[in-house]
Amino acid sequence: MHDAPPTHSPVRAEPLAHGLKQRHLTMLGLGGVIGAGLFVGSGAGIAVAGPAVVVSYLIAGVLAMLVMRMLGEMSAAMPASGSFSVHAERALGRWAGFSVGWLYWFMLVVVLAVEATAAAQIAHGWVPAVDQWLWVLLFMVVFTVANLTAVKNFGEFEFWFAALKVTAIVAFLVLGLLAVLGVLPDTDPVGLTNLTGRGGFLPNGWDGVVSGVLTVVFAFGGLEVVTIAAAETDDPARAVGRAVRSAVVRILFFYVGSMLVIVTVLPWTAQQAGLSPYVKVLDSIGVPSAGQIMNIVVFVALLSALNANLYGSSRMIFSLAERGEAPRGLLKVSGGQGGGVPRRAVLASVAFGFVSVLLNLGWPDTVFLYMLNSVGAVLLFIWGLIAASQLRLRRRLEREAPGALELRMWCFPWLTWATLAGLVGVLLLMLTDDAARPQVLWSAGATALVLLVAGARELRARA
Repeated sequence: MHDAPPTHSPVRAEPLAHGLKQRHLTMLGLGGVIGAGLFVGSGAGIAVAGPAVVVSYLIAGVLAMLVMRMLGEMSAAMPASGSFSVHAERALGRWAGFSVGWLYWFMLVVVLAVEATAAAQIAHGWVPAVDQWLWVLLFMVVFTVANLTAVKNFGEFEFWFAALKVTAIVAFLVLGLLAVLGVLPDTDPVGLTNLTGRGGFLPNGWDGVVSGVLTVVFAFGGLEVVTIAAAETDDPARAVGRAVRSAVVRILFFYVGSMLVIVTVLPWTAQQAGLSPYVKVLDSIGVPSAGQIMNIVVFVALLSALNANLYGSSRMIFSLAERGEAPRGLLKVSGGQGGGVPRRAVLASVAFGFVSVLLNLGWPDTVFLYMLNSVGAVLLFIWGLIAASQLRLRRRLEREAPGALELRMWCFPWLTWATLAGLVGVLLLMLTDDAARPQVLWSAGATALVLLVAGARELRARA
């Protein structure tokens, strides 16, 4: 079942290198979703949900954890560099693999521009003499070179980036807990005052919790790269199983634990959208230069996401080419020592990334905004296809290769159906939200366009 053929004849491709180690994959799983969305974007969730943002993160985190469990089950049984795109093709047909693969690639190369620009803004603040566009160019060149060389270089970059982010989160949790207990100098025990005061735990009711879910759910995007990277390890099935098991629970702990510390140490009304709640907490407990420390952490988080997105996009388009869904010229991989890298796929991804960056720098409120909105809800569509694929493939695996199911989805099929219902619910709630509605509509338009192309290709192939 590992090598079950797809619904059409694949293109024979040169093999990718197996240069990633288990430690790379584990840290990629841990650090992949710990980014600017948590360190800065969480302030918006607190502003709408109050202390109940903890519940918002718990709901969103459980949803992401269930999707990752499903993806882990399929990837452990059938490891592939295209991950969920390959699974969708095997489960639902060629149209599904084509659609989810291109949507994911497009999402990554557009988001890549946001990350490169935001990192350049921070660097420009440190060194104003260097223009922002030069910083963008530097970051893009550095990570392009890193991804053009042996895959272990990508793994090392991500390992140390993730290690720094995880260390920062753990240090924050320890300092926050000491502040709550009043152990730090010049601090008194906080108790539950900030959780129950100023409107109580649910100051904006359950509507606030729901709005918080809409705000924070996309912060969990990024875990999917783990299952893509697993194909470049020596033992993909075991590697992805370990990475998924270790990552989902710890990430849930980091996110929910961080939010609990933040809303316990400070009143939720002290937080503002767009400002890092971590900085406010560190300032309140007397950590010197808290703002600059967090700026460094956010800067590293952005570069980490930039690196991971370039890697993920290149492997996805390589997989599409391998199945005849993208130009065959992208299949060429490097040879010699440190070979097995799909360099043309890397260059194709970074080329579109450069275009996105230029649009973001030149037309941030017009052309690029439309592009960003067009991928705003794509992650939910991708997660939905992952769940639908797992429903089909699990039954097939149980019949044809039960031994391949080393990692199983809990309470199948009930939790899979519950996850699908949750994703549909989030999309419907986004349609009722004035701020989120444009993202759903533009993303639906982009998805419909890709589906139209996929349908046309199917008709042409049958003809």
